[in-house]
Amino acid sequence: MKLYNFFNSSTSYRVRIALALKGLHYEYVPVNLRAGEQRDSGYRALSPAGIVPTLVDGDIRLTQSLAIIDYLDQVHPLPRMVPEAIDLRIRAVEIAQTIACEIHPINNLRVLNYLTTELGIGADAKTGWYAHWVKEGLAAVETMLASASSGVYCVGDSPTVADCCLIPQVANALRMGCDIDKFSRIRKIYEHCTALPAFIAAAPQSQPDFIG
Repeated sequence: MKLYNFFNSSTSYRVRIALALKGLHYEYVPVNLRAGEQRDSGYRALSPAGIVPTLVDGDIRLTQSLAIIDYLDQVHPLPRMVPEAIDLRIRAVEIAQTIACEIHPINNLRVLNYLTTELGIGADAKTGWYAHWVKEGLAAVETMLASASSGVYCVGDSPTVADCCLIPQVANALRMGCDIDKFSRIRKIYEHCTALPAFIAAAPQSQPDFIG
């Protein structure tokens, strides 16, 4: 397997967590988003949308993090990232999709760059945009975690696709200076998960293309 990704991409981070939790080995292929390598024709041949990550496994090529995680569950079932038990499954997928569909798309790098380069938004306004949507999204996730009676993981007694999505989103929020103190369940899960070996191995600072 090859994973084309960028150390600081939260979508890439999600997949790296799933791969680490499953103990799967893969070739790490860096795509420097800051240098615009995702727009190169060679990479576009793999990812028509010019996004990361891209997983290549034999004849299989996938470019969406949740689709990649679902694929990994199909070919390497244990440990499962999407639980089989219906009550856990629906909660894990709900949380994951809230992050992947409601928070991340309007706060990723290409959106933030468009705000500044095309719309002329200043740095302070861009930061305010990011913080607003993170606050809105994480508040919703915090409520979902309460409904799911979360403990040290989003749902159940082991990490799931929900944790794969939550940890990178919180890491990005903290990097951007957002305050998550009032989200007590989110903070508890983040502190627990980021101390675990698989999450440490998947973290941005552990990657070969890390830029401090």
